[in-house]
Parts: sequence; structure tokens; C-alpha cells
Amino acid sequence: MGKIVAAEYLTLDGVTEDPGPTGDFEHRGWSVTSWNDELAGAQSELLFASDALLLGRVTYEEFVASWPLRSGDPFTDRMNSLPKFVASTTLEEPLEWNATLLRRDAANEVRKLKQTDQNLLIYGSGALVDTLIQHELIDVYRVMLYPLVLSTGKRFFREGGDRTTLTLTDAKTTSTGVVVLTYEPAETVSQELT
Repeated sequence: MGKIVAAEYLTLDGVTEDPGPTGDFEHRGWSVTSWNDELAGAQSELLFASDALLLGRVTYEEFVASWPLRSGDPFTDRMNSLPKFVASTTLEEPLEWNATLLRRDAANEVRKLKQTDQNLLIYGSGALVDTLIQHELIDVYRVMLYPLVLSTGKRFFREGGDRTTLTLTDAKTTSTGVVVLTYEPAETVSQELT
């Protein structure tokens, strides 16, 4: 069975909205000043261990507007060449950038993808991740926790969801103070230990 990894940039108060330089959020680009080679290495590790990207509509639209215009380095070339699965009820086929539309029930479609033994990497895609959390489909949470409090913005773990207990499996701190945390659902870790 394939694994689904959610790679998320978060502030100390849990904000995940528009960490990059695009978007409408008043604090967009909040992750840029702490970006360094250590974070780039962590992201490369995830990308090269993945067989495909799994994205929500908003993240897909932001990515497809910029990534295909780049080339010439291993990370970019890998990002552009990987298959992408996009969960959306509003986008229409055909999609660009080597992407396949998941139009129906996202949780069910992702469950089917997991059965194909593909390792899927999610960047951002908060609404999609929230849906997958509710259906217990996330296998690994890679959280890049920034030493920053914004006090406003969309949170990663949204209100109204069920309690989720995670087990820390790895932690590293970068020279810019970003803590890279890897969590797995607690029941998964306890099953692996028995």
C-alpha cells in the first residue's frame, strides 16, 4: 500500500495560509525569509521519495502557473515530471502539467490511489488535507514549524474535526529556527512496534 505524506508550512499559531509569495492573504510569503538549504534538502528528500503529487485545486492552480515555466535543476525537473492528481469539483478536463483530475469523492479516489502502491506527496492543499484527515488517509505529516506568530489566517488543523493523536518520529532544527517535524498517526506507529 502506498503512503500519503502531507508536507505543510506552519506558524507557531498553526497558520498555513499562503506561505509562499503568491495569494491574497495579507501576510503571504511569510515562509520566504527563513528558507535555506536545509529546508530545500528536506523538501528534495520528500519529492524524490514520491511517485506522484496529490494537490487540491488552489495549490494546483498556483503551482501550474509557475512551475512549468522553470527547468534546469533536479528539484524543478522532478516536480515537473511527476504525475499529479488534483482533487477538485470545479476544474474541467483536460488539465495541464501532467495532471489527472479527481472529480468525485476525494477520499474514495485517494483511497484507490493508495492501493496502487504509489507514494503520494501533498503540498499545502489545506481543504484536501482536512478531508483526508477526517478519513484517516494521511500516513505522514511533515510539518515545517516557523518561529512566527501571525494571529490571523487559515489554520492547518481546522475546527470541527475529530481528535487526532500523532507520534513524533523525527525532529530537526534549521539554522533559521524552523523546526522540521515528522509525525505519523499514533496507531500506525504502535502497530509497527508490535
